[in-house]
Amino acid sequence: MFVGIDHGTTAMRFAALFPDGDVLRLEIPRAEAAEMTESQLVASMEEAFGVKREDISLMAVTYSMGDGIRDIEDIRTLENRGVRSIEGIGQKTGGGSRVFDAVKASGIPAVVIPGIHDGSDTDARLNVFSHSTSPEKIGIAYHAYSLGSRDFILSDISSNTVTVGVAAGKLIGAIDACIFAPGLQHGPLDVRALREVDSGKMSANDAFVRSGVLKNTPFSNRHDLLEAAEKDDPQAILALDSIALFAAMEIAGMQILMRDYGSEAEIVIEGSVGEASYVVERIEKHLGVKAHVLDRWSAAIGCAEIARDIHEGSVEILGLNVNFSC
Repeated sequence: MFVGIDHGTTAMRFAALFPDGDVLRLEIPRAEAAEMTESQLVASMEEAFGVKREDISLMAVTYSMGDGIRDIEDIRTLENRGVRSIEGIGQKTGGGSRVFDAVKASGIPAVVIPGIHDGSDTDARLNVFSHSTSPEKIGIAYHAYSLGSRDFILSDISSNTVTVGVAAGKLIGAIDACIFAPGLQHGPLDVRALREVDSGKMSANDAFVRSGVLKNTPFSNRHDLLEAAEKDDPQAILALDSIALFAAMEIAGMQILMRDYGSEAEIVIEGSVGEASYVVERIEKHLGVKAHVLDRWSAAIGCAEIARDIHEGSVEILGLNVNFSC
C-alpha cells in the first residue's frame, strides 16, 4: 500500500491507498503533530491504517515550499528537508518538520515532492517570481490527472488561493498566494500593508498572513464565515464574493497562459473554501464554465497516487523527473 502526506496550512493529512483502490484517511492538526514524538506519529499512521510500517511500499511527502528541489527526490538524499529556508513564509508550528523527520527516520521508503519555483522546468516567463506553488498543490493536480484530466487549471482556495496550470499532462506554471488572489487569511500586500511593514508595525510575513478577506470582517475562521453566510450575513457574503471574484480573475489569467500551449483547459476547484457551493457557483458564473470540484483530501490522495505510480515504474510525474529507485 502507499501513503501520501499533505502539509496543509492547518493540519497534516495522510491518505493510505490500498491495491484494491480503497483509501483511508488520517488528519492531525499541525500544532498537535508538533507535540508528538516521531515514534508516536508513525504509530498513529499504523493504527489508523491497520498496517505495519513494513507494509508501506512507498510514501510521497510534501513539506513547506519545496523550493530547494526541482525534481521528485528520495527523502534520504535531501538536505534541509528540500527547502531553501522556512523563514518568512507563513505560520510555523513545527508539525510539518516533525512529520518529515518521522518519515525519514522510520526507514519507510519515501519520496519528497518539489514545489514550483524559479528553478523549475516550467514556463520561464513566470520566473519573475521566485516561487509559484508549494508541493501539496502538485498532489492535488496529480489527483485530478489520475481522474482523467490532462489539460486543466486548478485553483486551490482556502486559507490562501493558489492556481496551477497543467497542459498535456505537464505542469506549466502557477500563481502563488502572495502574488494575486487572496484567500481567507493570506494574500498579497497592498499599500496599507507595505506602509505598516515599512513603519515597523509588523513584519512582511505578519502582513501576508493577515491580508486575506477575513481582515475586513468580524469573523476569525472559515467555520464562522460560512455559518454566517448561510444566514445571509452581508459581510460574510461580501467576503465570499470577493474570494470568488479574485479566484475567477486568477483562473482567467492562467487561461491566457494555457492558450499559448494550445489548451482550452477544464477548471478544477479544491480547498476548504473552494468546496463551498456558493463560491463555486460564483466562479462558474464569472467564467461562464462548469467546474469540477475536488475535496480537501485530494492533495494527500494525489500524493499516494504519485507514490503508487513511481513504485510501478513512472520516471516522471506531470513533467517532474523522478530521482528514486525502488
